[in-house]
Amino acid sequence: MTASAAPTRVKKKKKSLTDSRLGYLMILPNYIIYTVFTLIPICWTIVMSFTNYNLKSYEFVGIQNYIDIFHDEIFLKSIWNTVYYFLLTIIPTMVLPLLLALLLNRKIRGRGFFRSLFYLPNILSMVAVSMAWSYLYNTQAGILNKMLAAIGLAPVPWVTDTKWAMISVAIMAVWQSLGYNAVLYLSGLQGIPDYLYEAATIDGANGVQQFFNITIPSLRPTTFFIFVMACIHSFEVFGQVYILTQGGPLNSTTTIAHQVYLNGFEYYKMGYASAEAVILLLIILVLTMVNMKGGNTDVD
Repeated sequence: MTASAAPTRVKKKKKSLTDSRLGYLMILPNYIIYTVFTLIPICWTIVMSFTNYNLKSYEFVGIQNYIDIFHDEIFLKSIWNTVYYFLLTIIPTMVLPLLLALLLNRKIRGRGFFRSLFYLPNILSMVAVSMAWSYLYNTQAGILNKMLAAIGLAPVPWVTDTKWAMISVAIMAVWQSLGYNAVLYLSGLQGIPDYLYEAATIDGANGVQQFFNITIPSLRPTTFFIFVMACIHSFEVFGQVYILTQGGPLNSTTTIAHQVYLNGFEYYKMGYASAEAVILLLIILVLTMVNMKGGNTDVD
Protein backbone atom coordinates (compact mmCIF):
# COMPACT_ATOMS: atom_id res chain seq x y z
CA MET A 1 0.00 0.00 0.00
CA THR A 2 2.75 2.39 1.00
CA ALA A 3 4.98 1.31 -1.90
CA SER A 4 2.22 1.96 -4.44
CA ALA A 5 1.33 5.31 -2.92
CA ALA A 6 4.89 6.67 -3.19
CA PRO A 7 5.04 6.70 -7.03
CA THR A 8 1.64 8.38 -7.07
CA ARG A 9 2.90 11.16 -4.83
CA VAL A 10 5.99 11.58 -7.01
CA LYS A 11 3.82 11.81 -10.13
CA LYS A 12 1.56 14.41 -8.51
CA LYS A 13 4.59 16.39 -7.37
CA LYS A 14 6.09 16.33 -10.87
CA LYS A 15 2.75 17.35 -12.40
CA SER A 16 2.41 20.20 -9.88
CA LEU A 17 5.95 21.37 -10.68
CA THR A 18 5.22 21.21 -14.42
CA ASP A 19 1.99 23.18 -13.98
CA SER A 20 3.83 25.81 -11.93
CA ARG A 21 6.51 26.21 -14.59
CA LEU A 22 3.85 26.46 -17.28
CA GLY A 23 2.04 29.13 -15.26
CA TYR A 24 5.22 31.17 -14.78
CA LEU A 25 5.99 30.81 -18.49
CA MET A 26 2.55 32.15 -19.44
CA ILE A 27 2.86 35.26 -17.25
CA LEU A 28 6.50 35.86 -18.23
CA PRO A 29 5.67 38.17 -21.21
CA ASN A 30 3.64 40.40 -18.92
CA TYR A 31 6.51 40.69 -16.45
CA ILE A 32 8.97 41.42 -19.26
CA ILE A 33 6.74 44.20 -20.62
CA TYR A 34 6.27 45.61 -17.10
CA THR A 35 10.02 45.53 -16.40
CA VAL A 36 11.04 47.12 -19.71
CA PHE A 37 8.35 49.78 -19.98
CA THR A 38 7.57 50.55 -16.32
CA LEU A 39 10.09 49.36 -13.75
CA ILE A 40 13.28 50.32 -15.62
CA PRO A 41 11.96 53.79 -16.62
CA ILE A 42 10.93 54.46 -13.01
CA CYS A 43 14.37 53.47 -11.71
CA TRP A 44 16.08 55.51 -14.44
CA THR A 45 13.90 58.56 -13.61
CA ILE A 46 14.91 58.32 -9.97
CA VAL A 47 18.58 58.18 -10.97
CA MET A 48 18.22 61.13 -13.37
CA SER A 49 16.50 63.20 -10.68
CA PHE A 50 19.90 63.54 -8.98
CA THR A 51 21.53 64.99 -12.11
CA ASN A 52 21.21 68.13 -14.25
CA TYR A 53 20.73 66.13 -17.46
CA ASN A 54 19.70 68.34 -20.43
CA LEU A 55 19.91 65.89 -23.39
CA LYS A 56 23.49 66.97 -24.09
CA SER A 57 25.35 66.41 -20.83
CA TYR A 58 24.67 65.58 -17.25
CA GLU A 59 26.34 66.05 -13.91
CA PHE A 60 25.52 64.56 -10.54
CA VAL A 61 24.02 67.32 -8.34
CA GLY A 62 22.68 65.30 -5.42
CA ILE A 63 19.44 66.62 -3.95
CA GLN A 64 19.83 70.08 -5.47
CA ASN A 65 16.90 69.53 -7.85
CA TYR A 66 14.63 68.72 -4.93
CA ILE A 67 15.82 71.81 -3.04
CA ASP A 68 15.16 73.98 -6.10
CA ILE A 69 11.71 72.44 -6.59
CA PHE A 70 10.51 73.48 -3.15
CA HIS A 71 11.67 77.02 -3.86
CA ASP A 72 9.91 77.03 -7.24
CA GLU A 73 6.74 79.10 -6.87
CA ILE A 74 5.24 77.77 -10.10
CA PHE A 75 5.71 74.16 -9.05
CA LEU A 76 4.25 74.85 -5.62
CA LYS A 77 1.32 76.50 -7.36
CA SER A 78 0.95 73.43 -9.57
CA ILE A 79 0.61 71.28 -6.44
CA TRP A 80 -2.22 73.48 -5.18
CA ASN A 81 -3.84 73.49 -8.63
CA THR A 82 -3.72 69.68 -8.71
CA VAL A 83 -5.28 69.47 -5.25
CA TYR A 84 -7.92 72.04 -6.29
CA TYR A 85 -8.73 69.98 -9.39
CA PHE A 86 -9.05 66.89 -7.19
CA LEU A 87 -11.46 68.70 -4.84
CA LEU A 88 -13.53 69.93 -7.77
CA THR A 89 -13.89 66.54 -9.41
CA ILE A 90 -13.93 63.89 -6.68
CA ILE A 91 -17.52 64.32 -5.43
CA PRO A 92 -19.18 64.80 -8.88
CA THR A 93 -17.14 61.88 -10.23
CA MET A 94 -18.76 59.61 -7.65
CA VAL A 95 -22.25 61.07 -7.12
CA LEU A 96 -23.35 61.84 -10.70
CA PRO A 97 -22.45 58.37 -12.07
CA LEU A 98 -24.34 56.75 -9.20
CA LEU A 99 -27.47 58.76 -9.99
CA LEU A 100 -27.09 57.93 -13.69
CA ALA A 101 -26.63 54.23 -12.90
CA LEU A 102 -29.77 54.22 -10.75
CA LEU A 103 -31.68 55.69 -13.69
CA LEU A 104 -30.23 53.28 -16.26
CA ASN A 105 -30.92 50.34 -13.96
CA ARG A 106 -34.65 50.94 -14.26
CA LYS A 107 -36.72 49.27 -16.94
CA ILE A 108 -37.04 52.13 -19.38
CA ARG A 109 -37.42 52.08 -23.15
CA GLY A 110 -34.11 52.36 -25.01
CA ARG A 111 -32.08 51.52 -21.91
CA GLY A 112 -29.35 49.77 -23.91
CA PHE A 113 -29.01 52.72 -26.28
CA PHE A 114 -28.64 55.21 -23.44
CA ARG A 115 -26.05 53.01 -21.72
CA SER A 116 -23.94 52.99 -24.90
CA LEU A 117 -24.48 56.71 -25.42
CA PHE A 118 -23.27 57.70 -21.96
CA TYR A 119 -20.27 55.36 -22.20
CA LEU A 120 -19.17 56.77 -25.57
CA PRO A 121 -17.09 59.73 -24.19
CA ASN A 122 -14.85 57.30 -22.31
CA ILE A 123 -13.63 55.65 -25.52
CA LEU A 124 -12.97 58.92 -27.33
CA SER A 125 -9.48 60.39 -27.53
CA MET A 126 -8.64 62.93 -24.82
CA VAL A 127 -7.30 65.24 -27.54
CA ALA A 128 -10.53 65.02 -29.55
CA VAL A 129 -12.68 65.59 -26.46
CA SER A 130 -10.55 68.54 -25.33
CA MET A 131 -10.69 70.12 -28.79
CA ALA A 132 -14.47 69.76 -28.86
CA TRP A 133 -14.82 71.36 -25.43
CA SER A 134 -12.47 74.19 -26.42
CA TYR A 135 -15.04 75.15 -29.07
CA LEU A 136 -17.85 74.87 -26.54
CA TYR A 137 -15.92 77.15 -24.17
CA ASN A 138 -15.09 79.79 -26.80
CA THR A 139 -15.98 83.15 -25.30
CA GLN A 140 -17.33 84.69 -28.52
CA ALA A 141 -18.69 81.81 -30.59
CA GLY A 142 -19.01 78.98 -28.07
CA ILE A 143 -22.33 77.17 -27.77
CA LEU A 144 -22.37 77.53 -23.98
CA ASN A 145 -22.12 81.33 -24.09
CA LYS A 146 -24.69 81.47 -26.89
CA MET A 147 -27.08 79.52 -24.67
CA LEU A 148 -26.40 81.95 -21.82
CA ALA A 149 -27.00 84.90 -24.14
CA ALA A 150 -30.30 83.36 -25.26
CA ILE A 151 -31.62 83.57 -21.69
CA GLY A 152 -30.21 87.02 -21.09
CA LEU A 153 -27.05 86.16 -19.16
CA ALA A 154 -23.58 87.57 -19.71
CA PRO A 155 -20.94 85.38 -21.39
CA VAL A 156 -18.56 83.47 -19.13
CA PRO A 157 -14.79 83.57 -19.80
CA TRP A 158 -14.55 79.81 -19.35
CA VAL A 159 -10.84 79.24 -20.05
CA THR A 160 -9.51 82.81 -20.10
CA ASP A 161 -10.27 83.82 -16.52
CA THR A 162 -8.30 82.57 -13.53
CA LYS A 163 -11.49 81.94 -11.54
CA TRP A 164 -13.18 79.86 -14.22
CA ALA A 165 -10.33 78.07 -15.99
CA MET A 166 -9.80 75.17 -13.57
CA ILE A 167 -13.55 74.81 -13.06
CA SER A 168 -13.94 74.47 -16.83
CA VAL A 169 -11.26 71.76 -16.97
CA ALA A 170 -12.96 69.92 -14.10
CA ILE A 171 -16.39 70.06 -15.79
CA MET A 172 -15.00 68.44 -18.92
CA ALA A 173 -13.21 65.74 -16.89
CA VAL A 174 -16.35 64.87 -14.92
CA TRP A 175 -18.36 64.66 -18.14
CA GLN A 176 -15.85 62.30 -19.75
CA SER A 177 -15.66 59.96 -16.74
CA LEU A 178 -19.43 59.93 -16.20
CA GLY A 179 -20.26 56.97 -18.44
CA TYR A 180 -17.41 54.71 -17.34
CA ASN A 181 -18.12 55.16 -13.63
CA ALA A 182 -21.84 54.75 -14.26
CA VAL A 183 -21.17 51.37 -15.90
CA LEU A 184 -19.17 50.31 -12.83
CA TYR A 185 -22.00 51.35 -10.54
CA LEU A 186 -24.52 49.67 -12.81
CA SER A 187 -22.60 46.41 -12.54
CA GLY A 188 -22.60 46.79 -8.77
CA LEU A 189 -26.34 47.48 -8.67
CA GLN A 190 -27.12 44.39 -10.71
CA GLY A 191 -25.08 42.29 -8.29
CA ILE A 192 -27.27 43.22 -5.29
CA PRO A 193 -29.65 40.32 -4.51
CA ASP A 194 -33.33 41.14 -5.02
CA TYR A 195 -34.31 39.35 -1.82
CA LEU A 196 -32.66 42.11 0.23
CA TYR A 197 -35.08 44.67 -1.18
CA GLU A 198 -38.00 42.26 -0.89
CA ALA A 199 -37.24 41.64 2.79
CA ALA A 200 -36.84 45.37 3.41
CA THR A 201 -40.20 46.05 1.73
CA ILE A 202 -41.89 43.45 3.91
CA ASP A 203 -40.34 45.12 6.98
CA GLY A 204 -41.87 48.43 5.89
CA ALA A 205 -38.72 50.21 4.62
CA ASN A 206 -39.39 52.88 2.01
CA GLY A 207 -37.25 53.63 -1.05
CA VAL A 208 -34.98 56.13 0.71
CA GLN A 209 -34.32 53.76 3.60
CA GLN A 210 -33.56 50.91 1.19
CA PHE A 211 -31.14 53.14 -0.72
CA PHE A 212 -29.11 54.15 2.35
CA ASN A 213 -29.27 50.80 4.16
CA ILE A 214 -28.97 48.35 1.26
CA THR A 215 -27.79 50.03 -1.94
CA ILE A 216 -25.03 52.26 -0.55
CA PRO A 217 -23.44 49.58 1.71
CA SER A 218 -23.61 46.99 -1.09
CA LEU A 219 -21.85 49.38 -3.46
CA ARG A 220 -18.98 50.08 -1.06
CA PRO A 221 -16.36 48.04 -3.01
CA THR A 222 -17.34 49.76 -6.27
CA THR A 223 -17.32 53.18 -4.63
CA PHE A 224 -13.91 52.51 -3.11
CA PHE A 225 -12.48 51.47 -6.49
CA ILE A 226 -13.88 54.57 -8.21
CA PHE A 227 -12.53 56.79 -5.43
CA VAL A 228 -9.01 55.35 -5.64
CA MET A 229 -8.90 55.62 -9.44
CA ALA A 230 -10.31 59.17 -9.31
CA CYS A 231 -7.55 60.16 -6.87
CA ILE A 232 -4.85 58.74 -9.13
CA HIS A 233 -6.28 60.30 -12.29
CA SER A 234 -6.68 63.67 -10.58
CA PHE A 235 -2.99 63.85 -9.72
CA GLU A 236 -2.01 62.69 -13.22
CA VAL A 237 -4.18 65.21 -15.07
CA PHE A 238 -2.39 66.60 -18.11
CA GLY A 239 -4.11 66.16 -21.49
CA GLN A 240 -7.13 68.38 -20.92
CA VAL A 241 -4.97 71.07 -19.31
CA TYR A 242 -2.51 71.05 -22.21
CA ILE A 243 -5.23 71.28 -24.87
CA LEU A 244 -7.71 73.61 -23.16
CA THR A 245 -5.56 76.12 -21.30
CA GLN A 246 -1.85 75.30 -21.76
CA GLY A 247 -1.61 75.80 -18.00
CA GLY A 248 -2.94 79.36 -18.08
CA PRO A 249 -4.15 81.92 -17.56
CA LEU A 250 -1.33 83.04 -15.22
CA ASN A 251 -0.51 79.41 -14.36
CA SER A 252 -3.95 78.98 -12.77
CA THR A 253 -4.41 75.53 -14.33
CA THR A 254 -0.86 74.20 -14.52
CA THR A 255 -0.59 70.88 -12.72
CA ILE A 256 2.28 68.71 -11.51
CA ALA A 257 2.15 66.54 -14.64
CA HIS A 258 2.01 69.67 -16.81
CA GLN A 259 5.12 71.06 -15.09
CA VAL A 260 6.93 67.76 -15.66
CA TYR A 261 6.12 68.02 -19.37
CA LEU A 262 7.16 71.68 -19.65
CA ASN A 263 10.49 71.26 -17.88
CA GLY A 264 11.30 68.00 -19.58
CA PHE A 265 10.17 68.47 -23.18
CA GLU A 266 10.06 72.23 -23.70
CA TYR A 267 12.86 73.52 -21.48
CA TYR A 268 14.90 70.28 -21.74
CA LYS A 269 15.65 70.27 -18.01
CA MET A 270 15.37 66.50 -17.84
CA GLY A 271 17.00 66.14 -14.42
CA TYR A 272 14.71 68.75 -12.89
CA ALA A 273 11.64 67.22 -14.59
CA SER A 274 12.68 63.78 -13.31
CA ALA A 275 12.74 65.12 -9.75
CA GLU A 276 9.24 66.55 -10.25
CA ALA A 277 8.09 63.19 -11.61
CA VAL A 278 9.52 61.40 -8.56
CA ILE A 279 7.62 63.76 -6.27
CA LEU A 280 4.43 63.04 -8.24
CA LEU A 281 5.12 59.31 -7.95
CA LEU A 282 5.56 59.60 -4.18
CA ILE A 283 2.34 61.61 -3.82
CA ILE A 284 0.33 59.03 -5.77
CA LEU A 285 2.01 56.17 -3.89
CA VAL A 286 1.22 57.66 -0.47
CA LEU A 287 -2.32 58.53 -1.53
CA THR A 288 -2.94 55.01 -2.82
CA MET A 289 -1.51 53.41 0.33
CA VAL A 290 -3.70 55.58 2.54
CA ASN A 291 -6.75 54.70 0.44
CA MET A 292 -5.95 50.99 0.55
CA LYS A 293 -5.44 51.14 4.31
CA GLY A 294 -8.79 52.88 4.71
CA GLY A 295 -10.44 50.35 2.41
CA ASN A 296 -9.05 47.41 4.38
CA THR A 297 -10.26 49.02 7.61
CA ASP A 298 -13.77 49.34 6.18
CA VAL A 299 -13.76 45.71 5.13
CA ASP A 300 -12.61 44.55 8.56
